[in-house]
Amino acid sequence: MEKFPMTPRGMTALQTELKHLKSVERPAIIAAIAEAREHGDLSENAEYHSAREKHSFIEGRVKELEGLISLADVIDPAKLSGTVKFGATVMLVDEDTDAEKTYQIVGEQEADIENGLLNIKSPLARALIGKEEGDSVEVRTPGGTRGYEITSVVFK
Repeated sequence: MEKFPMTPRGMTALQTELKHLKSVERPAIIAAIAEAREHGDLSENAEYHSAREKHSFIEGRVKELEGLISLADVIDPAKLSGTVKFGATVMLVDEDTDAEKTYQIVGEQEADIENGLLNIKSPLARALIGKEEGDSVEVRTPGGTRGYEITSVVFK
């Protein structure tokens, strides 16, 4: 499998979720399954089937998180500089509306556009890679072509 880039913050979030699932959620659901078993006939026990389903979900998510953590290539943006690349925090001005937007370019697993975390594989991030402060970029989006000017590139 191929490694993928991730910020230290993204890795911490995955590790925190994994720890919570293993130390809180898993023991709680195992206790719920045991309690549901005590109620008798398992074939018609909705509590038991619900708990087993949740247990299956938790185990699947634990395996997924362990896989993601093992394949992550953690890159600290604070150690980078220069043109726009993974980890850069980029301030843009929309050339049509003069609206300012700030995004940090992050890996797929930690992308959250509503919180300013832009997926490195997105059209906007791909257009920004290699550019520097003062450059203009045009991006094809589902809503049409948009133009942006890069006003700042920071690595933090």
